[in-house]
Amino acid sequence: MILATLKGIGKQLLRVKVVDCSTDESRLSRCLNTFDLVALGVGSTLGAGVYVLAGAVARVNSGPAIVLCFLIAAMASVLAGLCYAEFGARVPKTGSAYLYSYVTVGELWAFITGWNLILSYIIGTSSVARAWSATFDELIGRHIEDFCRQYMTMKAPGILAEYPDIFSVFIIITLTGLLAFGVKESAMVNKVFTCINVLVLLFVIISGLVKGNLKNWQLNPEEILNVTSNATLNSSSVPAPTAESLGEGGFMPFGFSGVLAGAATCFYAFVGFDCIATTGEEVKNPQRAIPIGIVASLLICFVAYFGVSAALTMMMPYYMLDKNSPLPVAFKYVGWEGANYAVAIGSLCALSTSLLGSMFPMPRVIWAMAEDGLLFKSLAKLNPKTKTPLTATVTSGVVAAVMAFLFDLKDLVDLMSIGTLLAYTLVAACVLVLRYQPEQPSMVYEMANTQDEPDLPEPFNEGTAGFIPEPDDRFSFKNLFFPSNTQPSPLSGFTVNICTSTLGVLVCVICVVAVQGGFAPWSVSLLSILMMVSLVITFIVWRQPESKAKLAFKVPLLPFIPVASMFINVYLMMQLDRGTWMRFAIWMVIGFVIYFSYGIRNSAEAALSRSGTEGYKPPCALRGQPMAIEKDVFLLNGHNATGEDEEDS
Repeated sequence: MILATLKGIGKQLLRVKVVDCSTDESRLSRCLNTFDLVALGVGSTLGAGVYVLAGAVARVNSGPAIVLCFLIAAMASVLAGLCYAEFGARVPKTGSAYLYSYVTVGELWAFITGWNLILSYIIGTSSVARAWSATFDELIGRHIEDFCRQYMTMKAPGILAEYPDIFSVFIIITLTGLLAFGVKESAMVNKVFTCINVLVLLFVIISGLVKGNLKNWQLNPEEILNVTSNATLNSSSVPAPTAESLGEGGFMPFGFSGVLAGAATCFYAFVGFDCIATTGEEVKNPQRAIPIGIVASLLICFVAYFGVSAALTMMMPYYMLDKNSPLPVAFKYVGWEGANYAVAIGSLCALSTSLLGSMFPMPRVIWAMAEDGLLFKSLAKLNPKTKTPLTATVTSGVVAAVMAFLFDLKDLVDLMSIGTLLAYTLVAACVLVLRYQPEQPSMVYEMANTQDEPDLPEPFNEGTAGFIPEPDDRFSFKNLFFPSNTQPSPLSGFTVNICTSTLGVLVCVICVVAVQGGFAPWSVSLLSILMMVSLVITFIVWRQPESKAKLAFKVPLLPFIPVASMFINVYLMMQLDRGTWMRFAIWMVIGFVIYFSYGIRNSAEAALSRSGTEGYKPPCALRGQPMAIEKDVFLLNGHNATGEDEEDS
């Protein structure tokens, strides 16, 4: 009795969602094109960090090798981007990583992913709004801050901000109204700000090539330390350099370890492209547009980061760079102080697009979860005229505005990283799982790319022939490393599921040991053993036959790219401090209360499962014909096909 109850609960937690991709019908407005997606991805990713991050990392971690930091970070980000691109082609629906998890690894993981994405977007929106307010206030002489400090001081250190930020609330409410008004109008505003931002960055890059000097990439620390009466240093506000700030000089003054440390910081500069994946039901031809949008936006962002960091370190020696405002100080150093106005305009435009990039996907994830019954159904209400998720947009905007008004958010910003990196990890694992499953589970998604009539036999018993193991499709070490089948089978699919789960555990253990143990002898020995086991498991996955389903985009070099992406993302998560993990645990407790008290009972998939006992009707259909086989395989619940056969007759 107890075992049966536990089994039933397990099935509920791991039930998957079946998506009908055979139709272009959408409850949202399909009005975005590929250029809109590229602008959305670039605007969201290429935020104000490009004006600050390069200076801070170059001075502290890498020196002129900051260009290598961005190259390594871009390569790591592309691994996650490719996984998102394949799922965008496979499941072109609203929901991003939440939906991708739901169709692959089950409802509980999907809720965890979606719940953390909501947290990431809310904190991102609030923190960027406060940054926008502070930047604008700086330009007009800090009048807003002085007024708020004088008349609206809040005395709750460690809990609330020093003063409420009224202007950030005004910014969020304005953009909330814009998003509620229509997605096309929001995309147009985003394109304008993104184009201005890119033009300013082009100006910075060209300025660096004109006024820069390659000698700044080949500095000699001894010469600099000996020249204590340098006129440039004396006239500058920058303090005299020390041996520590200079490092070993040259292109890589802090060694390759400094480059890797800088790359870990620069990785977060490429976070944001995943907002493209939430537009599946609002873009024309999503199977083609979403992969192109993700890859193109990451490429453009890399070129911009690479160019700006190269220009910055050529204009000014790395040890003199300002951590907070590197570009204005660099232009002052080369005698182009007038360029600061262009930098200020670019910063505001970058903050505006970054703010839109955080606010745009947030209500869509909430809407998708509410539509599936995991969050309150009232959040799934659409504006009948603009076809935008009205209630979710207003609710998320109000919550973000309240947080921006009251909290400083510096201690909460790291929570954004956990949510995003967890989503990246799960998407990589989902790609790994789904590509090695038999044809039938992925047939629903294959229909998104071809409208040819599927070659399915009529009777259900014959239709499931592919799921009955062949005589030689039995577990053995020979079949594990040298499978006899050229097509995915139930055995090979099950093997990949087990291997992926084991890899997930091993990745977490390896990253914890690497972060906590460092280069201690016990740590190195244990890591060597665990890495060898991981390589063997990855090799087993590589030997299994892949699905031949036709998709608009597929991740190359499977399984190595998804596995590498999982390692990088989990390693970065383990770098976060204990306080961040405690806040994450509190947020997850709140989420689990909502899920187990409301979501698990009101889930749309739960309703379908209950109706299955009375003659289940599959929601997915191609040309009016029910696709019962796919549902049966996804849920693995052994539905009897009698009900479907009777309905067909």
